[in-house]
Amino acid sequence: MDRTQGQVDPAEPSSGPARVVTLTAGDFTLTVNPVDGSEIEPLRPGAERARPRRRDAAGRAARDTAARPPVLPGAPASARLTPAREEERARLVRLLSHGRSVRLTGPSGSGRSGLLDAVAADCAGVAPDGVVQLSGYGQQQPGELLHALYAAVYEAPDERPLRPDREELLARVREIGAVVLLDDLEMGGAALDELLRATPECAYLLAATPDTKAPSDASHLEEVFLGGLGRAEAVEFLEAGVGRALTEEETAWAGDLRFASEGLPLRFVQAAALLRQRDELNGTRGGDEDEEPGVFEERPRDAAFVPLPTLAEGAAPAELLASRVSESARAVLRIACALGGELPHHAHLPALVGDTHADAAVAELLGCGLLTPVGTRYRLASGVARQLEEVGYGDPAAEEARTAARHYAWWTGHASVTPERVAAEADAVLAALAGADVVAAVLLARTAAPAFAASLHWEAWERVLRSGAEAARKAGEVAEQAYFHHELGVLALCEGRLERARAELEASIGLKGALADKRGTVAGRRALALVTDREAAGAAAVSPPLRLAPPVGGAVALAAPGPVAALGPAVPVAATGPTVPVALAAPVGPRASEAVTAVVPARRDAPANLAEVFAEPFPMSLKPSPAPALAPPVAARPVAGSRKRTVLLAAAGALTVAALGTVVALAVGSGDEETTPAGPGPKVSSTTPDVPAAGTDTAGEPGGNDSAGDPADPAGSGSGSGAVTEAEPGATTPGEGADAPTPGVSRGAGAKPSGGGTPSRKPPVVPPKTSPVASPPTTSTSPSSSPSASVTPTATPTPTTSVSAPTATGTGTGT
Repeated sequence: MDRTQGQVDPAEPSSGPARVVTLTAGDFTLTVNPVDGSEIEPLRPGAERARPRRRDAAGRAARDTAARPPVLPGAPASARLTPAREEERARLVRLLSHGRSVRLTGPSGSGRSGLLDAVAADCAGVAPDGVVQLSGYGQQQPGELLHALYAAVYEAPDERPLRPDREELLARVREIGAVVLLDDLEMGGAALDELLRATPECAYLLAATPDTKAPSDASHLEEVFLGGLGRAEAVEFLEAGVGRALTEEETAWAGDLRFASEGLPLRFVQAAALLRQRDELNGTRGGDEDEEPGVFEERPRDAAFVPLPTLAEGAAPAELLASRVSESARAVLRIACALGGELPHHAHLPALVGDTHADAAVAELLGCGLLTPVGTRYRLASGVARQLEEVGYGDPAAEEARTAARHYAWWTGHASVTPERVAAEADAVLAALAGADVVAAVLLARTAAPAFAASLHWEAWERVLRSGAEAARKAGEVAEQAYFHHELGVLALCEGRLERARAELEASIGLKGALADKRGTVAGRRALALVTDREAAGAAAVSPPLRLAPPVGGAVALAAPGPVAALGPAVPVAATGPTVPVALAAPVGPRASEAVTAVVPARRDAPANLAEVFAEPFPMSLKPSPAPALAPPVAARPVAGSRKRTVLLAAAGALTVAALGTVVALAVGSGDEETTPAGPGPKVSSTTPDVPAAGTDTAGEPGGNDSAGDPADPAGSGSGSGAVTEAEPGATTPGEGADAPTPGVSRGAGAKPSGGGTPSRKPPVVPPKTSPVASPPTTSTSPSSSPSASVTPTATPTPTTSVSAPTATGTGTGT
């Protein structure tokens, strides 16, 4: 059948019109369409969801009936507890009546399910919401168990099914006060703690096997261990199952069987079935000889003496019991082995087996102890499937699984079958899906997925969709693969898994685009738009605020020109340039009354071009720098937004001046070097000392760059941080005559060397009559091994003048 185009294959039986179900899932309205895929849209504005109401007494009675296994044809088997089990029953009822939660631990076949049924009858009126019986078989997460508990206590006020989101689910189950009997528990630890915390008003009776993960210490569960039967109790239990007193040989055999099976009640149920079959074969029961055997039964008409089963046959009795049941019962066992131990509802057995009386085989197998109730269904008892597969019952598993898959594909897609009936058969359907071939698996998944979605059994829905997508990929069915990916995306969107929803929907849209399925592509893009909206809403809700201010602790900023609070160690900017002090600023953070993002106002007096930026470092005329007043130290405070630009400009200017000064000094020094004539005696050189750091005077003592108070410099010109020429005896100042040497270069003919030798003869140099400008300090270094280097002026010398700057030395050259 081509589900995309809606054409029906003539070979496939018609199942009536498509079943379209509309339900409410959280904040969405979900329309389950079996033909074109589910459609999802948000709830309309103003549409209020009706509050679910609690079930009354009649509703709870109907719920309890639906939670039990199906009623089998024939006389019901009577369940009777031993005296030891009666004591444990009274203890459990007493603990649950006081609001205590209990974990009942026992191996498979120890009678946990029968004990839970007896406790449920005694606790009917203990809690306001009654007794809720759930099955934890195959449940590893508490989410589906909470949804099952919610569905057992609440019912939707209208006909539309309702599946609440997680927040509403937790709010509703927190108000439930019931005695919850959870059989076949398969989770523990943190998952079990989450279940218990979500329902604080419930008292739990959790039945688990010893290999189940233990609960945490914070769960505060009472531990009750269910042991085996004693010798006297085993004999009494066996006599009740057989319906007569045991002989001495049978009593001894029962004692040995108790030792071999550790007293498990299941083994004695099976042993009682073996003794009943032996009595029937030996002809000790009256009235059976005249009965005609069934169509598939091959009982011998001539009775023969059958000995007592051996101890090995009593410990593993599945093969012997199966050989003595009817043929239809053996066919049912083969189907159960093909489905992994799951047994279909007895209403399906006549169609699967081909016998109109096959539904009676379930009661026969249950009486033999080969079946056990699990929730609302039956499955093979513990160890039975392994024992039967060893003797060949699992050989036709592939054919039996294919038959079951095709049968369920027809049944789940029929319009007369309600989604609730499909959900009750979920385990058998999933088992048939796992064992069938890819063609039958795709067909079954295609018809069963909408039913699981409409029944709110979403864990089974997801498993069917994933199995169907894999089978469609193997079979090459692109259209079916696109459908399964679309449904997986819708399911993930309903559950809030947005990343998974986007991935599945994008895959579905791509496949439908390849098939030119416009209607399916539009439905996929609508769902993808909802994913985008939810992602945007989630990002806006959880995104952190933008913080442009420096983080608290460890903010470092360059010192602004002027007095600062505390200067850190000087950081060298270049190898030969000046140093720039760094100040450790106080942590800057947003105040309670300020915005998180700091707004820096624009400066109205900002320089317009680069010349204005360097106007202060390069003055056109020499003038003494004013003596700044020493400001008292102040505590470090956060730099205001209006001063940030000033700090950055000052730092950039200082770095640029240092770089330019270094380049000019190297250029002038390399152009003025001359080779001194060879001769005896050392070479005479005059070098410029290093520029002192800011905050120290020329003598190397700490102080400011203001020298107005120096008695040796009454004119107030100061030495500051400019270039200083080494003083010599007999030297005059530059203003006294033409013989004055140029500061910063070697002296002429009048220079007196400190040692012997012939000094270099140079004519005196007359300084030009131009306005003096600032010149960089000239430092001559020689890479050779000689202790000194000679630096001589050129034809047009440049005078050197020291200029005091606030933060660094400004230098320049004149023409």
